[in-house]
Amino acid sequence: MSRHILVPLDGSQLAERSLEEAERLVNPGDKMTLLTVVPVPEIPIYDFYPIPMTVVQDYEAGVNDALPYAQEYLERIATQLREKIDITVNVVVELGEPHAVIIETAKKLPVDLIVMSTHGRSGLNRWLFGSVTTKVLSSACCPVVVIPNRGRAEEQAAADAEANVSQ
Repeated sequence: MSRHILVPLDGSQLAERSLEEAERLVNPGDKMTLLTVVPVPEIPIYDFYPIPMTVVQDYEAGVNDALPYAQEYLERIATQLREKIDITVNVVVELGEPHAVIIETAKKLPVDLIVMSTHGRSGLNRWLFGSVTTKVLSSACCPVVVIPNRGRAEEQAAADAEANVSQ
């Protein structure tokens, strides 16, 4: 029986590390979908002060520029994967809130597994920005394989060791 694996990518090298694990998990005949979500930033709406039209036009231009770039990025990776392994690789580019789009795409396709990297934020950064990975883990309709940010873990271990030496 073939499986369908979803790999969310955000353009970072860290996110692309999940591709290595996804490649190890696929078998001939499986399908992989690469997903990039172009986030839609919130534009404040002011009741008393109108938003300058240049802000809205710049926003629309930014989104219009980002979509083809995201499509090219995924197509390039998909081509490399197709040359390396014998599977079907599809690409999906969506606008929206990353965790919500990942979850909805997983349901819609449907996929059997999500393979994604985590940026490994902690403390205040995690509280302020949230964790896409945590939100996906709590709401996904299928298993999720999370590839940790080893570089972040190594940095934290080095900082902890330095703190112990200085005490």
